[in-house]
Amino acid sequence: MTRWGIISTARINLAVLAGAAESDEVEVVAVASRDQARADAYAREHGIATAYGSYEALLADPTIDAVYISLPNGLHCRWSIRALEAGKHVLCEKPMSGDPSEVAAVFDVAEARGLYCMEAFMWRHHPQTRRLEQLVADGAIGELRLIRSDFSFMLTDPTDVRLRAELEGGSLADLGCYCISAIRLLAGEPESVVARQVLAQSGVDVRIAATLILPGDVLALLHCGFDLPPHYVLEVVGSEGSITVDDPWHCQRVGLRLTRGETVEEIAIAPANSYRLELEDLSRAIRGEGRPLLGREDAVGQARTIAALLQAARGA
Repeated sequence: MTRWGIISTARINLAVLAGAAESDEVEVVAVASRDQARADAYAREHGIATAYGSYEALLADPTIDAVYISLPNGLHCRWSIRALEAGKHVLCEKPMSGDPSEVAAVFDVAEARGLYCMEAFMWRHHPQTRRLEQLVADGAIGELRLIRSDFSFMLTDPTDVRLRAELEGGSLADLGCYCISAIRLLAGEPESVVARQVLAQSGVDVRIAATLILPGDVLALLHCGFDLPPHYVLEVVGSEGSITVDDPWHCQRVGLRLTRGETVEEIAIAPANSYRLELEDLSRAIRGEGRPLLGREDAVGQARTIAALLQAARGA
């Protein structure tokens, strides 16, 4: 059993706690807030044994093996490094950063201390994603030629932390990072990008459309936004067919649709909790039972692509 602490009381914790509750390999034993009363109330509400009124206090707890960091984007790397320096393995909520040098610095610390750090892309751990990757690799749609990757929903609260520029908010960081993850998983690292954005009053992007050019003349179209109706889709097109994933990121309505000519095959996928799977993946690595699915190469690649898209969108 791997003992976990959670740094912050962010909303995303609820999904992680639900995943942990399904597992006999993971135990969430502590939560930290910047306010002791808030931490106490959160711990009582969610059945967590220990509450800390500072992040530093949780990191000083010698009984905790790993921490999940769900702070705002701009604090991810700073507190990942603090956690690693305290001897804790780290699961850092996505995106780790839009600065590849910051991400590399986190993994430098992890490797120097013999610890694991993983960016929390839960969708990558789901059997649906693995089946998609296998189908493309096995040539089920022929030669890969085009990827369409979309993620949007309406964000109507102007005070939402995801709209704050000083905390590295924006739709690309929050939503488009999933689209980037899929594109890179299936087609490799972008060779060049073109992007356009619409900005909120705070200065962060609320809508981005981009084209990525990948090895082998593969093209990828990315759309994300906070001012668009909910839309989640991933379509992978090859020389002989296509695969459509209607719920690629949340993985709640699972299944793949493989189309070749007039033939449409619905591929069933067994339901699974993506958050449980990512917690168990890192926990097993911590216990010496393998290596994490995601590590330095993927996290740095993610940050590099985010940076390139933002630079292109700004016309720099």
